[in-house]
Order: sequence, then C-alpha cells, then structure tokens
Amino acid sequence: MHPQNPLLLFLFAALAAGEAGATTLTATPAKIAQYDRQITIRWSDLPDPDGLDYVAIYSPPSSSDRDFLGYLFLNGSDTWRTGAGELSLPRLPNLRAPYQFRLFRWPAKEYSYHHVDHDGNPLPHGRHRVAVSGEIAFESARPDQVHLAFADRVDEMRVMFVCADGGKRVVRYGPGKEDAGDWKEVATEVMTYEQKHMCDSPANGSVGWRDPGFVFDGLMKGLEPGRRYFYKVGSDSGGWSDTYSFISRDSEANETIAFLFGDMGTSVPYNTYVRTQDESLLTVKWILRDIQALGDKPAFISHIGDISYARGYAWVWDHFFSQIEPIAANTPYHVCIGNHEYDWPSQPWKPWWAAGIYGTDGGGECGIPYSVKFRMPGNSFVPTGTGAPDTRNLYYSFDSGVVHFIYMSTETNFVQGSDQYNFIKADLEKVNRSRTPFVVFQGHRPMYTSSNEDREFALRQQMVQNLEPLLVTYNVTLALWGHVHRYERFCPIKNFQCLNLSSSFVYPSAPVHAVIGMGGQDWQPIWQPRHDHPDVPIYPQPEWSMYRGGEFGYTKLVATKEKLTLMYIGNHDGQVHDMVEIFSGQVPSNSGVAEVVDDNKLDTGVSTKQKFHLLYLEIGGSVLFALLLGFSFGFLIRKKREAAQWTPVKNEES
Repeated sequence: MHPQNPLLLFLFAALAAGEAGATTLTATPAKIAQYDRQITIRWSDLPDPDGLDYVAIYSPPSSSDRDFLGYLFLNGSDTWRTGAGELSLPRLPNLRAPYQFRLFRWPAKEYSYHHVDHDGNPLPHGRHRVAVSGEIAFESARPDQVHLAFADRVDEMRVMFVCADGGKRVVRYGPGKEDAGDWKEVATEVMTYEQKHMCDSPANGSVGWRDPGFVFDGLMKGLEPGRRYFYKVGSDSGGWSDTYSFISRDSEANETIAFLFGDMGTSVPYNTYVRTQDESLLTVKWILRDIQALGDKPAFISHIGDISYARGYAWVWDHFFSQIEPIAANTPYHVCIGNHEYDWPSQPWKPWWAAGIYGTDGGGECGIPYSVKFRMPGNSFVPTGTGAPDTRNLYYSFDSGVVHFIYMSTETNFVQGSDQYNFIKADLEKVNRSRTPFVVFQGHRPMYTSSNEDREFALRQQMVQNLEPLLVTYNVTLALWGHVHRYERFCPIKNFQCLNLSSSFVYPSAPVHAVIGMGGQDWQPIWQPRHDHPDVPIYPQPEWSMYRGGEFGYTKLVATKEKLTLMYIGNHDGQVHDMVEIFSGQVPSNSGVAEVVDDNKLDTGVSTKQKFHLLYLEIGGSVLFALLLGFSFGFLIRKKREAAQWTPVKNEES
C-alpha cells in the first residue's frame, strides 16, 4: 500500500472504526435521582447477535472487566436478534461511585464451568468487550440506608445511615413538623471498615470488595412514651434525608406488636455471583402494608439471622438496606447473627461436636459488615480471631410492652459456662413477669425441626442439653428460629414431649417452638423421610409438629397481658395461614391491673386448667371457691371457643 493513497487510508480507517466502535451502548439518565433509580440501557448495530451476549454492570468505573457487579443477557430484550435492544435496571442502590455498563460477546465455545456462580452456572469471563456506556451518577450524596433500632434506655431510639464521606452529620428530631420550632439536634458517631478487615475471599478480593462508605450512628434521647416523633439525618453541606417518623417505646404499654422472620435476603435486579432472593420484595411489601394499617400503634421488626446473604459481595448489603428502608426508617429493625453473616474456618469457636456445621457460609466477611451496619442494645461481642474489629450484636434483650424479647447467637459459644449462657440465665432470672408476662426467645439455627438437617443433629443436641432447661425453668413462652427456609410450628415441647396439642391454651410450662425461616431464601431442604420407606420416601409430620408449610412469608405477634397470638402470614395472598394463642393466666382486675391466677411455677407439666380442676375436686364443698373457679374457667373456655376456627391443620405445601 502506498502511504499517500487517500482512498486506502479511508477504507482502513473505516474498517478500524468498525472493529473498535460500530456498536453503540448508552445508559440513561446520566444522573439518577435518589428515589427514581431505574436505568435504561440501549444498544444498536451489534453484528451477528448471539444468545450469550451480555451487558455487565460496574461500579466504580475503574473496575477491571472481570470485576463486575452483575450482568444481563441481551436476549432479555424482545428485539435482540436485530442487533439492537433495550433493557431496564430498577432499584439500583447508591454505591457512592458512578455506574458504568459494558457490552461483551460470549462465544458458545468459551461457555465453560471453570468459573461458576453459587448455583453452579457458568459466569462470564469479561473478554471480548464491544462497547462501553457513559458513566451514571447519583444527583446528590444525601444520606442513605436509614434504619432504626431500640437503644438501651426506653426513652431513646437509635438511627443509623450511610454517607460517602465521614464528615459531620447530625440527627434532628421532634414531636411535630420541623417548622414547629421544637426539634432537637444530636451529633452522631461514625465508623467504617476496610478491605484488610475481611478475613478471606471473596470479601477481601477485588471481585467482592467495594468501599462500604461511612456508617453514622445517632441516638435520639428524652422521648416521651408512645408518642410519634419526626426526624431527618444529614447536614446542610452534605444534604438531608427525607423526613421519617416513628412511635417511641412505652414501658407501660399493654399491647405488643412485632413482625418476625428469618432468612429474608435481598432482591437484586441482575445476575450475579450468588443466589439472591426475589421473594424478599413481597415480604417487605406485606409488612409495610401491615405497619401502615397500625396507624399510631407502635411495632418493631425482628430478622433472626441470614440477613442479606451477601456472602462476601459487598454491594449486596447496599441493595439490602435500600430495600428495607421503607419499613426500617419508620419501625425499629432488630437482627441476630446467622451463619451467612459470620461463619468461616478462621473463626475462634470450634467445639468438638461442630464438625461440618460451622463452615464457609460467611463468604470471608467474618461478621464485620453485620457488626458495623447494625447496633443492637447491650454490648455483647467476641473477637474475630483475625485481628479485625470484634463481632458484635450477638446476644441482647429488651422489653416491648408486655413481652420480654431475648436474642442469642447460635454461631458463637452458648454451652454452660460460656459468657452467652451466663447472660441468658441472668437475663431470664430478672424478667418482671407481672409487667411482661410473656417471654420470646430468638436465635438462628433451630432447636427443633422436622426438616432433614442431619448434619446439625449434634448442634440441636447441645441446644436441648444446654439451653432448653433454661427455657423451661424460666417459663419462656415462645422460641423462634430461622435457618430452615420453611414455616413450622411445634406444640409446647420439652425434650421432644408435647404438653398440649391445641392451638389455643394456657401456658403449660414449656415453650412453643416455631421455625420462621421463610422470609425469602428459596433453597428448601426436604422434610425428614420415614426410614422404613427407603424406596418410596414419605414425609409424615411427627406428633410434635402442629403445622408446617413451604410458602414464603412472615409472622405477626400481637400480645396483651392476657394472651399472646402468633400468626403466620403467607406472601402469595397476605393472609393468615396458621395461628397459635397462648394465655398467660393473668386476667384484668377491677383496678385495671392484671392479677395472676396461677402460681407461675409451672414445672410439673400440668396445665393451669388441670390444676384448677384438681383443686375443685379437693375442696368441692366450698361454694365461694366454686363460684370463683366457674368464672375463671368460663372465661378461658369462652376464649378457646372463639379461637376454634383456628383448629390446627397439618399442611405439607410443596
């Protein structure tokens, strides 16, 4: 070729341009509003489109091609075969850095299983880049991921949130609108964590690590009981959040309402390295409905382990907190630690019986994001064993109305003599049963389940041996667990023996256990098979299992001094599918103060009603006692008949 031939120069330039940039990729809008986070991706002029071509998602834009957040196949667009199309990405969280999108070819001959996701599907390898979009940034750096929690004092409420920088931020709050002039302002504490604090990959690698921003922690103080307060967080220079509201705690309240579940996880609108939980969106939706229906009645939320299922991929935590903000910014959100927040081989507690139980489920996080992003009442902690900050929010308790709630960690030492065991025992000993006649105990891995979880049999043995005597001795009303991704309610049980087979009864000296790990994670273990049917497996419920089902959902707890009700609400219709009523044995007196009609020392396995019946036979000649007994017994029978429509149904939904 003669170097001065203009025609050849033009042809070579055109060919080069065609190789390098004929395909276009755009993402709009260029600026994302804080609460309008949908991005539209468009491409055109892609030659010879293939079903494995994909768009990968990046933040920050400096990420290498292999370090994507996730990806979408172009065949999600109806027009992809034409070489042009459009895809939408809703609910993208603010990662405190711009987003960028890149289009790649993925030849079928390179579709291999060397690099796979959590479900064993091949992952893109980040080769053959064809086009790159412009950068997409958020319009403002205002505070994000706002969530509440109870504090140690009844007249306080904690709020936490995330910002891109560690500059000064405050909390402003008051009982009326801000322009009423009675708002207070409190400073916040700030902390973060670094890549070096993660104990292993993927959490500490370039694929999984993203800057978490700065977590701010403010404490609203001096709150009047049972009153609605309004608040916002931020600063004049860094921007303010929306104004949210909550109902303050009332230690004298005669009603308690809570929404409880485990294993909810996160919905992410693209394919990524780990399995995500689309059903979690419905769980949040129905709980938001129920909270809004309460009006000015206070409530709180309890998420008992396996919180985000980030598994070491940092941005999944951002998706999670953005997803729960509509409920958690207005209702206290409480958690306990699960295996997917904590477990890793380097963690310090490895009892002899735990082989195969405490594995690699934490994705190398070793409890650090969980410990920094939440702050529960109390000050429980254990060293990580890696030199990183301590793991916190392990075990704690609080009163809410007429119920005392206690949380434990099934991932750290709970056997007799441990700090956690001593805390649980001391806490249960000092419960004021005249003020809080009900006690609800919560932890992640279950003490009882009819799921086929043989590998955790040794763990459950240790729980029955070490913890169940405490639950029985101190008359715990209800024990709630996650980990198994189903709902299952058991009878009041002690050492696998039922004390009552009804769904409405006076507390019979042992707790009702319920597994409530159906919040969103979709991996379901089978029920325990019958060992005498190896060729035709069947899964009968044992006598001590009252109700079980595979539907996603959550539970709602409503308690007064007389009765605690736990309801299982399904996500497919938002309706109640199971319910249990537990009476305290307290009835209101003429003065309005609850009186105990039982000796409250129910350690014989005999129900209150049976004790009354025996006592009546012994002193049947006493007319006065007979009248009093008739009144009390009639009250309980009437309540039981009102609940007769909730006869337990043995349901084995698939």
